Amino acid sequence: MAETSNVLRVNIVTPDGLVYDHHAKMLVVHSVAGELGIMANHEPIVTPLAIGEVDVQRVDSSDHNDSIAVNGGFMEVSDNVASIVADSAERERDIDLSRAQAARDRAKKRIEQAKNENNQDDLRRAQVALRRAINRINVKTSH
Repeated sequence: MAETSNVLRVNIVTPDGLVYDHHAKMLVVHSVAGELGIMANHEPIVTPLAIGEVDVQRVDSSDHNDSIAVNGGFMEVSDNVASIVADSAERERDIDLSRAQAARDRAKKRIEQAKNENNQDDLRRAQVALRRAINRINVKTSH
């Protein structure tokens, strides 16, 4: 029988490299099927992630959670390791709020332009850009 532990290791990797690597009591992610809470000794799982916040309750800090804005990707949980491979990810402390707000405003303008031009491809891309910008703003301002 495998040894049990009360600690879950969480790492988040993007094409640019390692963004996050800590031990956690609990991890909350937004999968495409809904919100998932993961703790140590969770059954193995692989799930696609939606654009959303990853919330990590760290072992070494009971009064502080780490928040990471993740823009899609996948999560695999196995042997007390939660590995997230994301298109992009940004820790709350690294998010530049004014840049995120500017990205939101640009995306809104692109959506209006795409609607006026009846360009469905540009509309979908702009809607994704808007969701990403809003996610970054929410992660930054909710903590």
